[in-house]
Amino acid sequence: MKTRKIFTIISVFFVFAQILTAQSEQFDYSQASISIKYYNKSIYYPGTTEDTKILVHITIKNNSPQTLRFKLADDRAFSLDFNAYTVKNKLLEQTGNLIEKRTTNQTVYFREIALEQGEEYSFVENVKDYLKIDESSVYYLELVFYPELYKSKYISLKSNRLSLEIMPSPSATASNYLPVSQQSVEILRPMELSPDKVVEQTIIARQKSLWDQYFLYMDIESMLQRNPSLKKKYISLSADERIRMIESFKADLMQEKIENDIVAVPQSFQIEKTSYTPTEGYVSVIEWFKYPNFSEKKRYTYKVRQREGIWKIYDYNVVNLGTE
Repeated sequence: MKTRKIFTIISVFFVFAQILTAQSEQFDYSQASISIKYYNKSIYYPGTTEDTKILVHITIKNNSPQTLRFKLADDRAFSLDFNAYTVKNKLLEQTGNLIEKRTTNQTVYFREIALEQGEEYSFVENVKDYLKIDESSVYYLELVFYPELYKSKYISLKSNRLSLEIMPSPSATASNYLPVSQQSVEILRPMELSPDKVVEQTIIARQKSLWDQYFLYMDIESMLQRNPSLKKKYISLSADERIRMIESFKADLMQEKIENDIVAVPQSFQIEKTSYTPTEGYVSVIEWFKYPNFSEKKRYTYKVRQREGIWKIYDYNVVNLGTE
């Protein structure tokens, strides 16, 4: 009788274990989805400095009527991978830091997250923490998420693919980051940059024909009034008419009908000297212009002015330094 009782207890535990196992395997992770999109879409360049980040917004969504539970490591390197492929389907290498983390014995801290049907969980990651991107090219980027962490990577979710264009670095001194709008109607906001960075951003924007970026740090009203006849007409207009005149002036700049020096596109440039007080300053830049049979060298001096923490170009002059 005693033996039979022990056998019954063992049977109950065995059945209970089977139920728990079935429940743990019951959730179909294919009912969950993961998607990626760029966070503050930018022009991206090679390199690993703080200014060359490729930030991606990641969203995990539960499409199942059941509760979705997954683990998310405090160090996201143990929860996901980025894959980037060239047009020839060659996979980019992982960073040395990522490989070292995963091959070193350490405690992985994580938290369990539960999502009900239709709920989402999002976070942002830097692709360059995961992949070595040393060359300019077009890549196809995707994310692989491990809901049971990297050590159980046979369980994974794969995201949509994004096209990732890495541009050549414009110059050794040029800034590696330009915020651009994903839609032309998006209003861009200037940042509190130093005068030399403002000039760099403006020149690079012109090199890339990014007119919204080009005008971002330009005091168009002051540039317009550099011309005495335009200034005389401008100050006689109503507020609405002034706005229309400024927009017309910008359109003429874009079509290179006026101010040919300020809209000329240099092949390369180098910041020569920057000097400024709390409110006024200038940035001297050597710029090279390539023509079919020769190169021309010029010194641009950009005058800048600071208002409410934002530096803007309001005037300039140009000196020809000859041909090369």
